[in-house]
Amino acid sequence: MFENIGMSEILVLLVAALFILGPERLPEAAAWLGRSLRKIREFATGARDQLRDEMGPEFDEFRKPIQDLRSLRSFDPKRAVTQHLFDGDEDPLGMNDNGTGKSASGSAGGNGAARVHDSLTPGEKPPIDPDAT
Repeated sequence: MFENIGMSEILVLLVAALFILGPERLPEAAAWLGRSLRKIREFATGARDQLRDEMGPEFDEFRKPIQDLRSLRSFDPKRAVTQHLFDGDEDPLGMNDNGTGKSASGSAGGNGAARVHDSLTPGEKPPIDPDAT
């Protein structure tokens, strides 16, 4: 409910409440707020339990689409496309986070068939693929 509120926002709200209500009424207001939130939470839990009791196993089927929507919050399109295209293989192209194509070992793929050289030694000829030229 209050997932996006940080400590600085809470501090500003407390200071504003202190100025608006004053130090005499602030503890009473905090106690009232705590009791109200507790009642709301109890009502919500009771309604959920009553609905679960009345619906039985269909309740979990009803909640599944909502849980699927919640899982989209952490949706990563790059990971989803990679898993779909490569049947869940972990990064089959050897792409690291910056997208350069060089993995930590310097290979472009996991099988080592194609090597990526950082630099050539003096006098070394670059590799040529006659089919590609």
